[in-house]
Amino acid sequence: MHLPAQFCLLFLLLAMPPLTAQERSGEQRTCRIIYLNAPSGAPEKLHLFDGKVSQEVELPRMNLSAPYTLPPGRIRLRMLPEPVTDPKQIPKQAPNVTVPATVRDCYLLVTTDRRNTVAPVHLQLINARADRFGKGQILWFNLSPHTLKGEVGNQKLWLPPQSQTIMKSPASKRERYAVDLSFFIADDIRTHPLCETFWLHDPKSRMVAFVFMEKNRRTPRVLSFADLRPPSREKPRR
Repeated sequence: MHLPAQFCLLFLLLAMPPLTAQERSGEQRTCRIIYLNAPSGAPEKLHLFDGKVSQEVELPRMNLSAPYTLPPGRIRLRMLPEPVTDPKQIPKQAPNVTVPATVRDCYLLVTTDRRNTVAPVHLQLINARADRFGKGQILWFNLSPHTLKGEVGNQKLWLPPQSQTIMKSPASKRERYAVDLSFFIADDIRTHPLCETFWLHDPKSRMVAFVFMEKNRRTPRVLSFADLRPPSREKPRR
């Protein structure tokens, strides 16, 4: 039986999987990496495998990496010491994290895991939330067991343990602004000073700030990183 051409075309369109918002818009999906609190001797580079392509990536300590381009859809990222030649041979214990299809841009937080014999790291995905996290704003992550409070420019900060928040622009133009932070220790009613300094506000750039603990330190540490992504720095996929 021969079907009309219009019916065949309709059938093919219905059978095709729906496109994600990223695929419809044609936008690239990017990931930036940071290795927090890396110990001496930790790897400075590893290979990131996205299910199809393996690319060497840097693991910077005091800055965000360049943006690495990822494919659309739900993917599983793995980190390995060598390029992938046969995906079927990837060890199950290789450091990995799943990126949902709805996540467009993300940060990959790398920490140390000495128990992993494939690559001594642990991966944590952070959604960059391009729909909510805009230029000039600060994305805060409190990875410590303490509550943070204080003033960041013209904004107030209250950040419970193991939480995150997006802060509005702390200044109105490119200028220095005051940062005065304190923290609370559990079962201690006293307020402990953390930092009193100045940061530079760039209305064209987002900022990511981490609060975390270091070995043999009772006081948390605060590190912030500017996330300015000019299109020319995005790496094309091979």
